Amino acid sequence: MESFIIEGGHRLSGTITPQGAKNEALEVICASLLTSEEVRISNIPDILDVNNLIQLLVDIGVETERTGKNEYAFRAKDICLDYLESDEFIRKCASLRGSVLLIGPLLARFGRAVVTKPGGDKIGRRRLDTHFLGFKYLGAKFSHNDERGTFEINGRDLKGCYMLLDEASITGTANIIMASVLAKGTTTIYNAACEPYIQQLCHMLNRMGARISGIASNLLTIVGVESLHGTNHKILPDMIEVGSFIGMAAMVGDGIRIKDVSVHNLGIIPEAFRKLGVKINIDNDDLVIPHMEHYEVESFIDGSIMTLADAPWPGLTPDLISVLLVVATQANGSVLFHQKMFESRLFFVDKLIDMGAQIILCDPHRAVVVGHDHKKRLRAGRMSSPDIRAGIALLIAALSANGTSRIDNIAQIDRGYEDIESRLNALGAKIERI
Repeated sequence: MESFIIEGGHRLSGTITPQGAKNEALEVICASLLTSEEVRISNIPDILDVNNLIQLLVDIGVETERTGKNEYAFRAKDICLDYLESDEFIRKCASLRGSVLLIGPLLARFGRAVVTKPGGDKIGRRRLDTHFLGFKYLGAKFSHNDERGTFEINGRDLKGCYMLLDEASITGTANIIMASVLAKGTTTIYNAACEPYIQQLCHMLNRMGARISGIASNLLTIVGVESLHGTNHKILPDMIEVGSFIGMAAMVGDGIRIKDVSVHNLGIIPEAFRKLGVKINIDNDDLVIPHMEHYEVESFIDGSIMTLADAPWPGLTPDLISVLLVVATQANGSVLFHQKMFESRLFFVDKLIDMGAQIILCDPHRAVVVGHDHKKRLRAGRMSSPDIRAGIALLIAALSANGTSRIDNIAQIDRGYEDIESRLNALGAKIERI
């Protein structure tokens, strides 16, 4: 198991560029299964979850070529469907949450798929009901193999229909879209997720010959087509990494420029940090975060305590609650965080409390942070990363702490952040991988 050794207290300055978006990459790479023609994708992040998914595609017979830095060509011409029944395929899917996005394309093009409970972050229940209900609406049939713990899905005659999703699930929406593009007739998806990465998937599919309208809204209409063809696609910058860098710049920055962030696709993220008092200047498509001796939490108009809560897009992404919470530990003021979607995501705050942060964990979903206003630095400690986003939040805390910290289980961070120690060391951090 690898770990980070972080020498805290070093100020960071300079320019950093975000990687391609992890969540979009998982969706569009799986979408390459929808055609036998070549699909070229650029700005693919070189991270563990994405690399494991690419290897899984290779295993099932997709011709894969790395055509340049962060660029791949995929051609799903001869797929080995028998491999989907193998114990090896089931084992790999169980360790990779992104594998669930294979179901929609496999159903649409080949009429069958096998799925087991996928892995990923340990942040509470992440049910697949929305995916399964969507497939059932389209006419798919399910059978459960008790011995192997798998679902076998048959969808050889998918037909479009109207469906109202029980939640605006991002991966659920993506999966249902990919299953619908080759279904017969028209599919209408209400309460669809509409974040930028879903929009990117829809635009890519339309370039491949799909007929999707309502993009950027929560009401999608998909007219099924006979087949799709190849295309080129460029992945957006990762908004979660952009938010992580904003938090890092606020805590330990001496002036940091975050380049090429696709400002208009960041939604409410910059404003969430501004509510904590963080100054963010926009320069063309870059964000510039100046050095701040202090940043003060805003209050609501009636003077009540600031509350930050996650919500489906265009609300605040739950993936940044952990980072915002760490930033608040050194703000001037108090803030209530309400993490609504995952009941275990706030459990990492006990590690921040051990570092000296003033946090009250009210329940699994709510925490109150009383900021130190930089008058009391966090102290170094040894901790373990429970998930991707808590891992980067702990790394930010360690960079600001007094002393040398150690973070174990950094494979969790590697799942979502490309070569993070080298990129931050270039800004002046002191991080060693052991």
